[in-house]
Amino acid sequence: MTWSEMQPLLSQACWDTLYMVGWSTLIAVVAGLPLGVLLVLTDRGGMVQNAVANKVIGQVVNIVRSMPFLILMVALMGFTRWIVGTTIGREAAIVPLAIGAVPFFARLVETSVREVDGGLVEAVQSMGGNTWTVVRKVLVPESLPSLISATTTTIIAIIGYSAMAGTVGAGGLGDLAIRYGYQRFETSMMWIIVAILAVAIAVIQFAGDSGARVLHRRAGKGGEPLRFRAFFKSPATSA
Repeated sequence: MTWSEMQPLLSQACWDTLYMVGWSTLIAVVAGLPLGVLLVLTDRGGMVQNAVANKVIGQVVNIVRSMPFLILMVALMGFTRWIVGTTIGREAAIVPLAIGAVPFFARLVETSVREVDGGLVEAVQSMGGNTWTVVRKVLVPESLPSLISATTTTIIAIIGYSAMAGTVGAGGLGDLAIRYGYQRFETSMMWIIVAILAVAIAVIQFAGDSGARVLHRRAGKGGEPLRFRAFFKSPATSA
């Protein structure tokens, strides 16, 4: 197969992969961030401690995370058909990709939020801050560098999932690799796809690491008290 024949196929496959990964990441972050924070808040010693809720949420997250993605995709076919009307194509792939990524990202968020200094939380509470204030002004901002790293890890995982989704007709680079690289023995196509994925993952990892480092540097220069005053304005100051 010549490059002129491969180029339109690769362009469409790259766009399909970007489409699936982009939407799945957005859903994973929007749903996984509050879920991860909730796991911390409802845990023992948390601000809204609730052992039953924490156990139920944790078990659901663990069950979904423990399922291999291909099995999860097959298990969700009925749900996927109900949501998008089909089980084939990039839109259909977004459903299992997002569902598989949400608990993955939630656990990373939980780990990041647990690293926040408890002294800051206590300081906000002593100034009259409620749970929402603590989450919005302390937990999320203080864990932002770790959350960026968590998002980077999630994006890379979703790219891997999307390649596996290609085995059941989801489209994208994985589908192209199966149809041409494996079934038609087009080894050149296979290696080009491997190179594209390797470069994409390297760029994403570099961008994520750079963003996290920049935030760490800014936090280090500002110092903890300065960051705290920027995130929480006391009633006395506002008066």
